[in-house]
Amino acid sequence: MAEHIRVMLSEKEVDARIQAIGEQISRDYAGRQPHLVCVLKGGSFFMCELAKRITVPVSLDFMSVSSYGGNTKSSGVVKIVKDLDEPLKDKDVIIVEDIVDSGRTLSYLMELLQQRGPRSLALCTLLDKPERRVVEVNVDYTGFEIPDKFVVGYGLDYQQRYRNLPYIGVVELE
Repeated sequence: MAEHIRVMLSEKEVDARIQAIGEQISRDYAGRQPHLVCVLKGGSFFMCELAKRITVPVSLDFMSVSSYGGNTKSSGVVKIVKDLDEPLKDKDVIIVEDIVDSGRTLSYLMELLQQRGPRSLALCTLLDKPERRVVEVNVDYTGFEIPDKFVVGYGLDYQQRYRNLPYIGVVELE
């Protein structure tokens, strides 16, 4: 089965929104040093661009969790593939995610990280699909709310392809 990618959000739109989120985080964390926790692999493109636009000092760490496998829908089973390198105790943590879909993965992850004693814990996502929500999660910073379409680009993939697209595209299977 072949697929076609249709542009949903242009590179220019994505760039402008990341700039705005970076400015908001900079205001919200003035005088503090947010610790950005990237959810790999998809969140890496977004976090790198976001970190460049935050004007207060930041530190970074990476975590890999999976609930998709090779499918286009979340399986609901969360697996930690790579844990954090640094403790979170007394840090102002912002989880940086590419997309919030069912909410299962982020709900699990936020509960897990809250147990590690951060001073504060926030969630920042490039994309949010609220109509797919099964478990409610509080998203503090949202790039775009999008409809229930399977999207790729800017770190998001379909079977490990299309992460490098500089825009957000919809996968249309033919």
